[in-house]
Amino acid sequence: MAKLWAGRTDAALNQAADDFNASIRFDSRMYRQDIAGSLAHAEMLGKTGILPAGDVAAIQNGLRGILADLESGALAVDPSSEDIHMFVEAELTRRIGEAGKRLHTARSRNDQVATDLRLYLRERTETILEKTRALAEALLEQAAQHAETILPGYTHLQRAQPVTFGHHLLAYCSMLLRDMGRMRGAAKRMNQSPLGACALAGTTYPIDRQMTAALLGFDVPCANSLDAVSDRDFCAELCAAWSILMMHLSRLSEEILLWSSWEFHFITLDDAFTTGSSIMPQKKNSDMAELARGKTGRVYGDLMGTLTMLKGLPLAYDKDMQEDKEAAFDAADTVEACLTVLAPMVATWTAHPAAMRRAAENGFMGATDCADYLTRQGVPFRTAYKITGQIVRECIERGVTLETLPLEAYQSFSPLFGEDIYAAISLDACVARRTSEGGTAPDSVRRQIKAMKELLENA
Repeated sequence: MAKLWAGRTDAALNQAADDFNASIRFDSRMYRQDIAGSLAHAEMLGKTGILPAGDVAAIQNGLRGILADLESGALAVDPSSEDIHMFVEAELTRRIGEAGKRLHTARSRNDQVATDLRLYLRERTETILEKTRALAEALLEQAAQHAETILPGYTHLQRAQPVTFGHHLLAYCSMLLRDMGRMRGAAKRMNQSPLGACALAGTTYPIDRQMTAALLGFDVPCANSLDAVSDRDFCAELCAAWSILMMHLSRLSEEILLWSSWEFHFITLDDAFTTGSSIMPQKKNSDMAELARGKTGRVYGDLMGTLTMLKGLPLAYDKDMQEDKEAAFDAADTVEACLTVLAPMVATWTAHPAAMRRAAENGFMGATDCADYLTRQGVPFRTAYKITGQIVRECIERGVTLETLPLEAYQSFSPLFGEDIYAAISLDACVARRTSEGGTAPDSVRRQIKAMKELLENA
């Protein structure tokens, strides 16, 4: 295909160089956004009198026809085209003749691609937000079912204090709500129109950038024409938000893998989200959670690739910036794929409250409450802490738990211990007493669920 930029040189481009230069294989996915931007640009050219009404009508009808044919499959993107912008313009000119060549008046591929990319990522961000919401809703539903289900809370992966399963799941809901806020913020800052910045310096034509911005749903035009075409901080910011989201998904995936193991057996995943072994017939592997965990590094790589690509570029546009799209597209695809699988995985797992409670009954998780028992009777906390540590050591030596250690053994460490120590260190009491805001008591968990549902409705 003849290059639309031919003129300064008519020499044929080396085939390998042509393939290296082309972006059609990945930017063709932006055909809807490219045509939308061109429709708005043509509308503005007509309203400002830059193009006659007849040309504008022909251009817009031609563009709509191309879109319809691409959507139906009647037209395929030509892989020999340099990029999606060149393909659409060449196809338009083929269909409507000279009027098609006038579409690019007061526009450059530099502001065109920047506009297309913002439109595309805005749409993908909305999709990812909805899928993040679906995962948060699945977690909230599970939390509501298990507001009273006790399991061990861990620090350093060591049993620490008893919490409820619902409380644990709400921690991930909190993370996802912040992720949604980051994506919303990045999308808001991205929602400025580069169209009309042209190559870098603006144009001598009497264009109306406010009009094209409004037609395309942007809040405002980009304030500076150099910045409009030469920065991709919105790609980096979205990739950063998606990287943090993937970090949270990876942590959740890791816990799913632990919980679904026979060693924990806190949950069983639905068969629809597991695979088997080619040699061991008893296996039920949580491959989807493992893949989500593994793909986190891929999104981190997309972020680092974008930042590294941008770090040394002089203003304005440089061809290096063609690398923005593959990274951003890959990050969006990966995040969306992980969310698409994780939300129903969470919604359909089967929890095993009895196994969770059995795990919580070991590990001396009432130790803090034992120390608090003494503290409430006037013993300084550090002294109470030391006494309780000695009691735990005594339990280990005897091979018993805090709940089964005889009262006389308690009293050998402090005469302040009475029969009520057993009620004070019971799992249910340890959980129920933690009524502080954000705590693990069932009533506190239910309040958190209510508050998070309200936040999620507005996220």
